[in-house]
Amino acid sequence: MAAAYEKVYQVSDITYLIKEVLESSLPTLTVEGECSNFRPSSTGHWYFSLKDASAMISCVMFKGRIPSVAFSPADGQKIIIRGTLSVYAKRGTYQIICTSMEKSGEGDILAMLERRKRKLAARGYFDETRKKSLPSFPSRIAVVTSPTGAALKDILQVLGRRSSGIDVVILPAPVQGDAAGAEIAAQIRRANMLHLGDVIIAGRGGGSLEDLLPFSDEEVVQAIAESEIPVISAVGHEIDTSLSDLAADRRAPTPSAAAEIVSESRLQLIQQVETYRRSLTESLTAMIERVHFLVERFTPENLKISFFQIMQPIMLRLDDSKETLLSSFSNVIIEKKHYIELLKTELTTYSPMELLKKGYSIVTQKGTDTLITSSHQLKGDSKVSIRFYTGKAAAVIKEIEK
Repeated sequence: MAAAYEKVYQVSDITYLIKEVLESSLPTLTVEGECSNFRPSSTGHWYFSLKDASAMISCVMFKGRIPSVAFSPADGQKIIIRGTLSVYAKRGTYQIICTSMEKSGEGDILAMLERRKRKLAARGYFDETRKKSLPSFPSRIAVVTSPTGAALKDILQVLGRRSSGIDVVILPAPVQGDAAGAEIAAQIRRANMLHLGDVIIAGRGGGSLEDLLPFSDEEVVQAIAESEIPVISAVGHEIDTSLSDLAADRRAPTPSAAAEIVSESRLQLIQQVETYRRSLTESLTAMIERVHFLVERFTPENLKISFFQIMQPIMLRLDDSKETLLSSFSNVIIEKKHYIELLKTELTTYSPMELLKKGYSIVTQKGTDTLITSSHQLKGDSKVSIRFYTGKAAAVIKEIEK
């Protein structure tokens, strides 16, 4: 049983005290050691240990930081990590949460490359104004690389697939080691002196920082900057950067990408020609189909149908006009007949015969047919002729009333 004056700690109290002391006293730290128990997790994080002859410490690098690492860690590699110390309270363990990682000795190399970069930049080797445009349709490509490396195979494969008509001149050179830089520079100058290509591809496949050092060699950078032939630098993978990339007229992320760049214009032209060919074929096909359609309209049967289609409305209008004309004539005839009947009735009404029929008679002088309309025309014993409705009679006037 604890004494009355003795303070009793909980486990979490001790753990959090240790956590506070460690994390506050060592906010960031850089540690060198040997990589051990390296195991990438299914979530994308890296878990491993860092050890030396006397001790070991657990480490973790979360996947958000992994793209900044230029190599693939493996057990036994000597590496330098930077990060923060973290205490995991539930397990009572501590570990380093890594923010960066490099191979041991890379820090010195990077510092040397930075100094060289500033030196060469001061000479104007990296100026954008001195960089040349690539030819649109190169007929010959000079490739400075290892003749046995995967980079050359990739370049030849891409060019064979996209532009089989391009000639390739291979200028073999070692791509790693102390003597590689001088040989690469010599081959670039040889390509210029003999004009072995319209464009030069200088590069290699991926590798460690040390493996890529020849393409950051001062002599290589100078040869690229002074080259009269445009140079494409294709070193390593996309995340790798060398000083030749900065001096070259064009940087390609991979050797395959460099081959695609030099064949791009030719491929685009082929694709454009193919597009025009398809468009022209489609236009001509459509035009021929329209002509066939028009010609088909002039067959005897279609012409007959077309003639009837044209004549039918005209014939219909003619029939309508005929019917209208006949109807008009019929109406006029009926109207005239009615008018004639009216005149006939009127003539009949005013006919002298009708008057005679009513008992009237017509008196004329005998032998002259002069109408006697007044008794003053008569004299005693005047002879007259009397016309009745039916028949005639002769008379002698005996008495006249005036």
